[in-house]
Amino acid sequence: MKSTCVIIPCFNEESRLDVDAFLTFDAFEILLVNDGSEDYTKWILHDLAIKNRRISNLQLDKNVGKAEAIRQGVLFLKGKFETIGYLDADLSTSLQEMERLIEIHKTSTYKIVMGSRLKIAGSQINRYWWRHFSGRLIATVIDSIFLKAGIYDTQCGAKIINGKTAQELFKTPFETKWLFDVELLLRLKKSSKNNSLNELVKEVPLSRWVDDGDSRISFKDVLKLPLSFYKIYKRYL
Repeated sequence: MKSTCVIIPCFNEESRLDVDAFLTFDAFEILLVNDGSEDYTKWILHDLAIKNRRISNLQLDKNVGKAEAIRQGVLFLKGKFETIGYLDADLSTSLQEMERLIEIHKTSTYKIVMGSRLKIAGSQINRYWWRHFSGRLIATVIDSIFLKAGIYDTQCGAKIINGKTAQELFKTPFETKWLFDVELLLRLKKSSKNNSLNELVKEVPLSRWVDDGDSRISFKDVLKLPLSFYKIYKRYL
């Protein structure tokens, strides 16, 4: 069984994909998933897979959203990796930071190790204030109602998961597109009845995280939050 593969969903990324970063990195396997892009993303990913032997690509015919694109990536890997991760295409969390999370996961018994955009002394967390404020508000609601585990940042797009666990957690489609990270944690909690989330999940403050300002979360998505919360509550609680 191979070691680690990090899945990166890509939708219309031709203007912000850091090609050089991908071409020069070889610490772990990367699966780039083209989520039905309408620009030249498809061809960029294809070219990266040719030039870097540690990169492969999966082409989806239509846009299915981040949650389903990652799920399709997990299914595509067919349990061949001991560890599976996922990461945002803009590399706001760098590939080097992911390597650090992977090493932490390898030396622990946690099922999931997740990055956290917690601004502490020595860290470089550059995030627009309104996104930080809205993110904290949503995270507080999520943890107080659904998780109750003191998790600071469910929505950080950098997570490392035990391979077998990932196959189980991503087996079926998610109810929501944007809050699927919350569903993932609730699925983990349900599958491990004798363990609390604090025993299964470790949050690691990131050393560096850069907000590129190009949020894929629209105002329409924000308006759908109450419905998303309801769907999660109905299915998991």
